[in-house]
Amino acid sequence: MINENLVPVTIAGIGMYVPETVIKNEDIAKIVDTNDDWISSRTGIQERRVVSGNETAVSLGVNAAKDALAYAGISSEQIDLVICATSMPDNLYPSSACEIQAAIGAQNAAAFDISAACSGLIYGLFVAKNFIMSGTYETVLVVGVDVHSRFLDWTDRTTCVLFGDGAGAFVVKKSDDGINDFLSVDIHADGTKGKELKIPLYGKNCPLVEPNDEKKQIVNMNGKEIYKFAVSYVPESILNSLSLAELTIDDLDFLVPHQANMRIISAIKDRLKLNTDQVISNLEKYGNTSTASIPIALLDALDNNRIPDSSLLALCGFGAGLTWGTAVIRWRAKDQRKL
Repeated sequence: MINENLVPVTIAGIGMYVPETVIKNEDIAKIVDTNDDWISSRTGIQERRVVSGNETAVSLGVNAAKDALAYAGISSEQIDLVICATSMPDNLYPSSACEIQAAIGAQNAAAFDISAACSGLIYGLFVAKNFIMSGTYETVLVVGVDVHSRFLDWTDRTTCVLFGDGAGAFVVKKSDDGINDFLSVDIHADGTKGKELKIPLYGKNCPLVEPNDEKKQIVNMNGKEIYKFAVSYVPESILNSLSLAELTIDDLDFLVPHQANMRIISAIKDRLKLNTDQVISNLEKYGNTSTASIPIALLDALDNNRIPDSSLLALCGFGAGLTWGTAVIRWRAKDQRKL
């Protein structure tokens, strides 16, 4: 239950950006042994976006950030903190958050990255909420961006068909009307299962010590274990978050899950006994965009008038680490969008 002495928090803006290049299932079938039916029936994905040319994780994040700021109707100078949730930054340093901060002109903001893979956006919201509730900051920009296409084995049909590139963003701020819209956030990790989904980062030993062999830095995933993990732990996290907010599944209007795989999303829906129209998904258009998938799916639903004002939402993420988490929020930002 929320301490009434804490500062109330709301989401004032949401944004997204995806690359222009579209890769359909039929395109992937040209380079690997697969077809549209095999991919769509097992994943629900029909196409995805991938970066090309000079596009970077930061350039995607910058566009999503600007979209979120426009939605909220605030300037970059009002941002106190930039958090970038990414597991595939363009550089190990400087942080993607610092590069985004510079690009959007948020000169008054501190900035740092967090890495929690596909759960990164939920982790970022958790950090932002706590900074604001404690009175440390008033306005925090949370950006989630991942560029998987540059870290895939495009000859492995079990992984290359799943991922797309994209960025999403939220503007989280002190609630002007004193009403708290963050009802609860529940995050977890189990590092003992980290080997089930990983992208290794291979440096090179000093050549004076030993010769070095080139190693591929690509996605390694145990799909069966990830499926079992997601359908077991994610529904529990959603129910726990609702309980923390003194609510039940019957109070929930919409679930906005990480867009990993339609079989996983359907299994979570069935475990919670939700109706199909309560689950927000646009997986077929973008694939698994990792930490960007929740704001991309939510904004798509908002733009299509699927979510009425003051709806109760559960945003849930899960992925490498293994990490998972849920944020239960009241959505009241619909009328603030500046189109």
